[in-house]
Amino acid sequence: MAEKRDYYEVLGVPKNASADDIKRAYKKLAIKYHPDKNPGDKEAENKFKEAAEAYDVLSDEKKKAQYDRFGHEGLSGGGFSGGGFSFEDIFTHFGDIFSDIGGFSGNRSSRGGRGPAPGEDLQMGIALTLKEIAEGTVKKVRIKRYKTCPDCNGKGGSGAKTCESCNGKGQVRRRMRSIFGEMVNVTTCPDCDGTGEAITNKCKTCSGQRRVKTEDTIEVKIPAGVASGNYIKLRNEGNASAQGGATGFLIVHIEEKNDDFFVRDGQNLFCKVLVPVYRLALGGEQRVPTLYGEVKVKISAGLQPGTQLRVRGQGLPGYNSDYKGDLFVEVQAHIPENLSGKEKSLFEELSSLGQARDEKRERSLFERIKEFFS
Repeated sequence: MAEKRDYYEVLGVPKNASADDIKRAYKKLAIKYHPDKNPGDKEAENKFKEAAEAYDVLSDEKKKAQYDRFGHEGLSGGGFSGGGFSFEDIFTHFGDIFSDIGGFSGNRSSRGGRGPAPGEDLQMGIALTLKEIAEGTVKKVRIKRYKTCPDCNGKGGSGAKTCESCNGKGQVRRRMRSIFGEMVNVTTCPDCDGTGEAITNKCKTCSGQRRVKTEDTIEVKIPAGVASGNYIKLRNEGNASAQGGATGFLIVHIEEKNDDFFVRDGQNLFCKVLVPVYRLALGGEQRVPTLYGEVKVKISAGLQPGTQLRVRGQGLPGYNSDYKGDLFVEVQAHIPENLSGKEKSLFEELSSLGQARDEKRERSLFERIKEFFS
């Protein structure tokens, strides 16, 4: 039996290499010697297994410490370090590595290690008003989806036998050529939908598909404080699996309706309120609508149009938070229309007083300018 090479030498890393460096080195070798890229190459196969064995040890702190101290003799043979492991073991044990690499048949052990494929996820959007966002709500929605056939209980019928197309593996392999050489594409068997079984007596309700199309009404609970771009994942509300796996998710995307009065900026709200000119001049209280009911704000005497008032705690709550934003109210002057005779008389009197005051102010200013230049 050939003497094993030093694991650091196999991966081409120093003994003080970090965990990320070790992972990167293994990933590089896995791509280079992957069996799909080197079909029938025994040397590449051995190097692929050798790299997997080295990574199995050096990526595990306990095994690495034993190896650093005692070498190959210090390993107990656990995991892959005892040798004799198969490709299926490698793909199952390091599934995350091969999912990162992509483009190779790293899912070849999915039936043995990961179970049947789950049902597909469904997606939909729900449009909400600002009031619904402020308080939270429950929406009833109708969705079309696949559910497990009630008549055959998801078995597809009776008389199950091994699928001849995939020999019970649930997957079929097709070889193709690419710039990397000959590649192997592994896909779900179209004849048994990945179950590995062919049905002799198919269920009449689902025609052997194990699931049926339905239209259901469900309730979706929307928490307060959501915003456009947020989404809610509802477990087991997607499509049922055609292979007996878990039911998929229903992913609800939140959309926000435009409001005629309020403008949202994060958790704060902005609005404009018309205030009678006499109230701006004399001061008083002004009623302001909010998402939670009316509030009164104080108008100081002589307040100018365009001034922004802040009403604390009348904005939107945060998502999963009790904190509320504020409401900012821009004051605008309300000019009355269709004046009554008395109102017109009062405004004319006010205008006359104002003109007299303005003339006095102008004369005073002219005299000060004249005095300055004299």
